[in-house]
Amino acid sequence: MASTQYPIFTIGHSNHTSEAFLHLLMRHNIDEVVDVRSSPYSRYASQFNKEALARLLSEPPHGPIDYAYSGQDLGGRPSDPTCYHPDGRVNYDRLADTDAFDVALRRLVHNADERRIALMCSEKEPLTCHRALLIARALTERGVDVRHILADGSLEPHIETMDRLIDLFKLPHHGDMFRSRDDVISDAIGRQAKKVAFVGRRASSQPDQWEHTF
Repeated sequence: MASTQYPIFTIGHSNHTSEAFLHLLMRHNIDEVVDVRSSPYSRYASQFNKEALARLLSEPPHGPIDYAYSGQDLGGRPSDPTCYHPDGRVNYDRLADTDAFDVALRRLVHNADERRIALMCSEKEPLTCHRALLIARALTERGVDVRHILADGSLEPHIETMDRLIDLFKLPHHGDMFRSRDDVISDAIGRQAKKVAFVGRRASSQPDQWEHTF
C-alpha cells in the first residue's frame, strides 16, 4: 500500500473567478496544481486556460504555486482508441490499466511526499468528473488519502464522496451477502460513468476508429 506525507487534493475550477479559485488553493496550502484536463482550455472561463493559469499561479502575493500539466496521461478523454467501449464511451477500467496512467500515478504519489498537490479539472462536482471516478479511485486503491476541495471551500474525504455516490443509486453502503463494499463502489462508479464519462463519436468513413473533440 502506498502512503504519502500529504493527502492528494482535487478541485474543479468551475466558473470561479481567479480570486475565488486562488483563495481555495491558499486555504488548503496547495503547493502545486496538476491539471488533469485532456484539453487544458475553457470556452467559458479563459482565466483557466493553460498559459493563463500557469501565469496566475506564479504571480505574487499568492504565488508561487507550481503548475504541471498531466492531462495527456490522466485526462478523461484519452487518445488511445482501446480505452473506449464499443459505444464510444471512455472505459475507465481500461484507462486505469495503461502504462502511461500508472507512471503518472506513481509520479503523483512520489511528489505528494514533498508537497501538497491539487488535481484540477473543470467540473464543480467531483461525482461528475473523472478526477473522482477514475483518478481518486486509483489513488485510494494504492492507500493514498484523497480529499476533494468543494466549491464552498470545505473538504470532503474520498470515502464520503463514495458514500454520496452509493446513496445516489440507493445501494447498500457495506455490501450485502453477495458483494463487498468495494464491489458496491465499483458498481456505483460504473453506473455513474455511463452518465458522465466522455463519449467519442464513430468516424463515418472509418467505422473502426473514433473521432474525439479535445
